[in-house]
Amino acid sequence: MTAEIVPDSQHKGLVAALPARLRNYALLARFDRPIGWWLLFWPCAWGLLLAGGQSRWDLLAWMLLGSIAMRGAGCVYNDIVDADLDKQVARTAARPIASGAVSKRAAWVWLLALAAVGLIVLLQLRTAAQLVALGSLALVAAYPFMKRITGFPQAWLGLVFTWGAPTGWVAIRGDGLDVLAALYAGAVLWCIGYDTIYACQDREDDAMVGIGSSALTLGRHVRGGVAAFYAGAVLCWALAFWWLRPDPLALLALAPAVLHLGWQVLTLNPDDGDNALARFRANRFTGLLLALGCWVVGNA
Repeated sequence: MTAEIVPDSQHKGLVAALPARLRNYALLARFDRPIGWWLLFWPCAWGLLLAGGQSRWDLLAWMLLGSIAMRGAGCVYNDIVDADLDKQVARTAARPIASGAVSKRAAWVWLLALAAVGLIVLLQLRTAAQLVALGSLALVAAYPFMKRITGFPQAWLGLVFTWGAPTGWVAIRGDGLDVLAALYAGAVLWCIGYDTIYACQDREDDAMVGIGSSALTLGRHVRGGVAAFYAGAVLCWALAFWWLRPDPLALLALAPAVLHLGWQVLTLNPDDGDNALARFRANRFTGLLLALGCWVVGNA
């Protein structure tokens, strides 16, 4: 049995060329949706670059590999836990486990294989960064259950999905924790904002199944909520830049990312699934723009 392609897949390319059996595992790890590992990777790059690691191309490459592997492992774990819920939601019913294309036992084996790649990446970091990275495991394990107990699971996702920022920072230096805290807080708010946009696609299904999301909680105020989260993120990032380099010119490095976030808010239509998906995916460019800003400020 082969899983169907889900509506928001970008499956054309290498994933489409795989034999059907292997394609199921690629879809399970969301290799057809690279936006996920870009969003996981960019905070890693921010932390490393703002900490002054501009010459550490090796660490950037390892963190990119780790983001791909661990995002895949997280998706497999999430689908194992959510299999019964996924069957009830139109957009997720075709996922490999929910559709029966991959058994839960096989999914666990695939998860362990992806985690092994993550372990190889972990060993490339210095000890302090390894300990920080391992600190995310409890958050990751709890995330799939948050939608069952809170109307704002995106807040927990923010803590999980941006953990690369402290990992990247500590991989380079152990001081400047005030700068790191502001960078991480901004990353968390950014994640809450973009995942609220993503959740707009599932509002009807989530309400029917009885699970929580920030898009449901905010109701008619989704755009205002996203604007508030993004504004908070910008404020935190500005503090991080200023505390590291107290120079008004340093704040200009933040301007391209700010303009991009503003465009998302102004053009967002929460009731149009295609519009929401496009604005969500656009955050890979936000991540790049902020990484360039971190490169400039951290290199001073």
